[in-house]
Amino acid sequence: MIFIIFGTQGFAGSLKDSESASHSDAASTCEIVDTYSYPGFQIIQFNLAVLSHYSYMLISGNQALVVDPGRDIFTYLEIAQKENVDIKGVLLSHSHADFVAGHTELAEKAGCPVFISAKADAGYPHTPLKDGSIISIGSAELKVLETPGHTLDCTTSIVYSTVDGEKTQAAFTGDTLFAGSIGRPDLMGGTISAAALASMSFDTWQNKLSKFEDHVTIYPAHGAGSLCGAHLSDDPFSSIGRERQTNPYLKFSARSDFIAAVLEGLPEAPQYFKHNAALNKKGPELIDWKTPPVKITPDIKLTDIANAYIVDLRDAELYAKGHIPNAINIALRGRLETWVGIMIPWGVPLVITGSQEEVDEAAFRLNRVGYNTRALLFDSWVAESLPLKTVELMAPQTLYEAMKAGNAPIIVDVRLPTEWMGLRIGQVINMPLNQLAQLSGKLDPAEPVVAVCNSAYRSSLALGILEQKGFAKVTSLKGGSQAWIDAGYPVFGSDSQKSQTIQSTVVKKEIKLPGRISPAELKSLIIDLPGTFDLVDIRPPSAFSDFHLPQSMNVDLADLLSNPSHLVGTGPLIIVDRDGTLAMMAAGMLFNKTKREIKALRGGLEGYWSESEFQGVIKETAQPEKTLSVPAVAPSQNSVPQPVVPVPQTPEKPKKKSAGC
Repeated sequence: MIFIIFGTQGFAGSLKDSESASHSDAASTCEIVDTYSYPGFQIIQFNLAVLSHYSYMLISGNQALVVDPGRDIFTYLEIAQKENVDIKGVLLSHSHADFVAGHTELAEKAGCPVFISAKADAGYPHTPLKDGSIISIGSAELKVLETPGHTLDCTTSIVYSTVDGEKTQAAFTGDTLFAGSIGRPDLMGGTISAAALASMSFDTWQNKLSKFEDHVTIYPAHGAGSLCGAHLSDDPFSSIGRERQTNPYLKFSARSDFIAAVLEGLPEAPQYFKHNAALNKKGPELIDWKTPPVKITPDIKLTDIANAYIVDLRDAELYAKGHIPNAINIALRGRLETWVGIMIPWGVPLVITGSQEEVDEAAFRLNRVGYNTRALLFDSWVAESLPLKTVELMAPQTLYEAMKAGNAPIIVDVRLPTEWMGLRIGQVINMPLNQLAQLSGKLDPAEPVVAVCNSAYRSSLALGILEQKGFAKVTSLKGGSQAWIDAGYPVFGSDSQKSQTIQSTVVKKEIKLPGRISPAELKSLIIDLPGTFDLVDIRPPSAFSDFHLPQSMNVDLADLLSNPSHLVGTGPLIIVDRDGTLAMMAAGMLFNKTKREIKALRGGLEGYWSESEFQGVIKETAQPEKTLSVPAVAPSQNSVPQPVVPVPQTPEKPKKKSAGC
């Protein structure tokens, strides 16, 4: 096996990794970021780093309003007591999906109402909000704006004070607008397309938020590391003016450009999101936070994942020295909540193992994402002399020497594709952790494999996944890519190139563009070469159901842009839409990610029928999008391929494929 290593020897610096940033003790507790003072009110900002979750307490006089609280509400109650204020309400910017909110807990403890959009269809006692609703807290007032895009029930609440001439000072933007990003539009589970919600986000900015003055401070619900959006900034707050100037999504003046940019590169939403959203909508049950998790006794049957999913909470090195067979390592010092939500199926029997302190903390924290657990003390397993599995971690030097000698194991990088493209340690395979169980089927379980990530947190987790799949010779790079870089070993990727000295000569970058296929050429392919290409139609399912080209399949635009399966194939990938606009943009985004031939239908289906000399009557539909139906007068037998028109029926909701994380 030959490895070709590109890059700069001695690449300096550290990997920017929101995962590693959550490994401190403080990251797992709700902490005050800062207090911001305005005429007539102040805002206290809280951060729960392991979930990248910001929440707030607005105080005016002796009254307070808590905005987007987490489920464990103790910090808010303590601050309210310290500030000698009464909590008069809980404001939810929308129905959250990435954590179980604390609205029912606070309503119970503080005896206050819960404010949320009327469009949330909440199943708990609440005060419904609509566009223009006012919430008064002391001398401060919050005016509610309906700002759909991330979800249909998203709101933004602007804040001003009656002692300051009602001048807008701040805005709680929830997941509508982040520092450096916007809320992802693909969490509605197929009830509405991601493109339709992205279009609403465009209107929200253009028609509402952009109208505010530059000085208005925005306070979002999330920061860097959150999966509720892409490319969020580390900054805990921003301003309308700053976002107007620097937010990459807000620079697009054309709706189609905006939609395409928003849909590109979204990380896959964890499977637990839909369950948390349902809990928040129904109203989470109250938790007895003082009750420890139920303890279970050691039993060899627990090693069968049909009986239990075991999560080992200890650090990577202790896990490697000995762990329960088939247990996966999701260390306590990290994004435990999110990784359990990603890797552990909802509703399965979950067992956590570690020390008494570790299982107590983990059980407490997993309530934040709705997981109920049982606890197994690791020492009790050892005391029963039950089997353990061990792993010998691979030092960077050992791996480097093996790579030079040409006898290295298969290297599997379990980070996100964007991280892998940015910087990697050699000729490695990218299998994102959330897809590893499926993608590992491409590997030979008998061959040695070393898993790699930035800090060894995710690669240690990967060990358990590979063991469950029957891999007998698995290990993890000790210390991760960061240890590799610290040792001065070479890397390659776009980030390594950035570390090199900029040359005085400016090199012009060659921009490659996708091809366009004419209607006539597509006709010929359909008639003469069926099965030699993939034809995807990115229109809404309802429009596709009305009519579509033979051999075409309906694919959601978000899935097309994020699912790597579309990047492989022996023949060209041809994208069609209504008028060719979105298809060309999607083709452009995919073109530079693959060697596969990518083409867009010039002029879309409108151009197809026009050039095909179909002179029929355009069918009226209830869809807002202009669509074309089958011609009233059938073409001749030797004419162009006729569209496939299914029997009229209620179309099924599209089932979205898993996207790359």
